[in-house]
Amino acid sequence: MLESIQKILLFAAGFFIVAIAAERIAQYFTKWKAPIITGLLLVGIVTGPYVLNLLDKETVAHLNFLNDFSLAFIALAAGVELYLKELNDSLKSIKWNTLSQLFITFGMTSISVFYLADFIPFMREMDASAKIAVSILVGTIFVARSPSSAIAIINELRAKGPFVRISLGVTVVKDILVIILFSICLSLSLSLIQGVNLEWMLLVKIIGELILSFGLGWLVGKLLVGVLKTTLSERIKTIIILGIGFGVFQGLHFMEGYIHEHYHITMRIEALLVVLLGSFYVTNYSKHRLELQEMMEHNGPWVYVIFFTLTGASLSLDVLAHVWKIALVLFVIRIISMMIGSFVGGTLAGDKPLFRKYGWMPYVTQAGVGIGLSTEIAAIFPEWGNSFYTIVVAVIVINQIVGPPLFKYAIQKVGEAHVKAKTALVEGQEVIIFGLENHSIALARRLREHHWDAKIITTLDPKDFAFSDDVPVVRVKDFSEETILPLNPQTADKAILLLSDQHNYEVAEMLYEKAGTDGIVVRINDFSWSQKFEQLGAYVVNPGLAMISLLDHYVRAPLTTSLLLGKEGDQDTLDIKVKDARLDGVLLRDLRLPSDVIILSVKRGNEMVITHGYTKLHIGDHLTFVGSQESLEEVSLMCQNFELPHKAEKTS
Repeated sequence: MLESIQKILLFAAGFFIVAIAAERIAQYFTKWKAPIITGLLLVGIVTGPYVLNLLDKETVAHLNFLNDFSLAFIALAAGVELYLKELNDSLKSIKWNTLSQLFITFGMTSISVFYLADFIPFMREMDASAKIAVSILVGTIFVARSPSSAIAIINELRAKGPFVRISLGVTVVKDILVIILFSICLSLSLSLIQGVNLEWMLLVKIIGELILSFGLGWLVGKLLVGVLKTTLSERIKTIIILGIGFGVFQGLHFMEGYIHEHYHITMRIEALLVVLLGSFYVTNYSKHRLELQEMMEHNGPWVYVIFFTLTGASLSLDVLAHVWKIALVLFVIRIISMMIGSFVGGTLAGDKPLFRKYGWMPYVTQAGVGIGLSTEIAAIFPEWGNSFYTIVVAVIVINQIVGPPLFKYAIQKVGEAHVKAKTALVEGQEVIIFGLENHSIALARRLREHHWDAKIITTLDPKDFAFSDDVPVVRVKDFSEETILPLNPQTADKAILLLSDQHNYEVAEMLYEKAGTDGIVVRINDFSWSQKFEQLGAYVVNPGLAMISLLDHYVRAPLTTSLLLGKEGDQDTLDIKVKDARLDGVLLRDLRLPSDVIILSVKRGNEMVITHGYTKLHIGDHLTFVGSQESLEEVSLMCQNFELPHKAEKTS
């Protein structure tokens, strides 16, 4: 026993060294616009038994427990993504895409395998019943998808949007349904091959296994909530939760073997389904959704490195070498069936033409579920199971290599990739500053540092001011409509007026009536002008009162004042105007915000709304968020379909 543990630890140490190198090497694949997981898979293949043999077959076999650990994490992560309140607007698309792909892929591939039986060595001598049995088993496995690959690609691209929501929803729901379909088809196959009539007790057994799976999923969910309720540190909670998921996999494996050995009863409860349902319960029926989501996001990268590197090392290249021709034919048939299924499902759901065009690409990749089901068939049917496993795994190998780049390509084509860049939260917005002086030059530079397109309009000669050409200056003869309107001020998001009060008012009135500029900021010199500017909807800054107000707030609320002045480290603010109809009526508590982000205020019309968790959003509301720069980037991605009228200055 001790020797076995020492051997496993030795194998694990060697593998982790390879995994660290794989993570580094995989980063280079992004330069070629390939997914990171493709790099991890290829590194696994190269270091595996069939190339460099750094990870030989014995090592891979002894590290199989890492697959269970990774699959437990992947099931938890997939359950977190199934947040029903967020998927409500996509349920129609998820439903039709799931059903059409399920039936069309299953039907086409099953029929194709049946008619290709004479070209598949182990099927040639089978009778019709056995051929039907094998065909429906292949069809079932070809429906399976890989949630692990999908989540890894989505996280890598920081992808968000309706296409991604539909893709992930269909992926997870399909894998739940394929487990149910497999249980039914396996029972049918046993009856067809053994020549036994399908008895009602067999159907009762299948239904009983599914009910037990859902019951265990509910218990796992309760257990997870119990852990999340504790006051333990996040690290300890994460270890316990991953341990629970891993324990479910190991416990069910032991239970199935024990029951089969002692009672000669074949019982199958899918651990992936049980853990996924537990995570689904936490996400939708507890107050700990955000905490579990954060754990998954923090730990995802290193789990994916382990899983995909080990998956690459586990791929049977010798299998692919022997059956690549028939595997390639089956791969093409599966792709065609998914194209048809995706188009039909997207059409029935009324999806965008762009979604229907690329809608099949997210579902190419296969991994854990497909391989697991194939392994089970190989064990149940020893006469031909290994040959079956060989061909199916060969197709899965091709899908695993081709699928991730296709999904990445699809996300980029529909415009839902948000690869992290070294930019501000909101970039490319335009601001015009009227008036040339030292303050306006300093302000323009500050705004341009935060990726605002700032320029100055003035009647003065820029040569009279000592500054470099880093700030664009447009010189005009006057501030009349004939001079200013040809400069297209209507394209500007903001206008800042630093002229005399009279000139400020003339420009503000012109921008308000002719250009429709929404955000006008005016520095006034005489307080008596304040009401006139406010009637135009302008934000008025009185330098004298502003200084008094600033000092007052430093006394009464120093932390808030420091935040607004940019003196609180990485903290930042972000203003968003709600214009997405999907959020009309949504409660603030249902927004999936990072844990370190709070909603500072909600402005509705000209009134500030006192908010709480049950405050409902309405179209046109202005929300101000406060949080870290990185978390606010996540908020801005979540709100990608909103109008972003203003980005508060980044603190430093």
